[in-house]
Amino acid sequence: MPAPDRLRAGVDEAGRGPLAGPVYAAAVILDRRRRIRGLDDSKKLSEAAREALATAIREKALAWAIGIATVEEIDRINIFQASMLAMRRAVEALAVPPEEILVDGTHCPAVACAARAIVDGDAKIAAISAASILAKTARDAEMRALHARFPLYGFDRHKGYATAEHLAALKAHGACEVYRRSFAPVR
Repeated sequence: MPAPDRLRAGVDEAGRGPLAGPVYAAAVILDRRRRIRGLDDSKKLSEAAREALATAIREKALAWAIGIATVEEIDRINIFQASMLAMRRAVEALAVPPEEILVDGTHCPAVACAARAIVDGDAKIAAISAASILAKTARDAEMRALHARFPLYGFDRHKGYATAEHLAALKAHGACEVYRRSFAPVR
């Protein structure tokens, strides 16, 4: 177990499963002197709670950063590798370099510091919860922006996931440029 004062960043991604849009990742180093109440796995929080917590995280964290892998990268290298790429980009963009990263899941991106994967880390480790929230809120904002460009698909509602409404829109209108062509329902 690392020393408790070791500078650790929580890392998580959002958007591995959707049919459209980029995959996002966030890296967060929390400031022990500025606690943020209510951190949890982003999937367990309401949209309003996520947005409020995202603001608190950006204001109180020692450092935070977002990394993205594009639809083109997802199609070229696959969603798993694109998720690792987005996570690496988030870690590398941190203003304060961490000594270790704690990653939600079972795999870690290749980074210049120590890395540990923690299953259900977004529900167990505050810094990973914070990363989960930032990645989710950043991706949701991107999907709302894509909805403004492509309103026929309803990205503001389903965020690119394969809901019945989304699949019907995809069938009716075909795939626009923000779709992951390597994903079966789009292919």
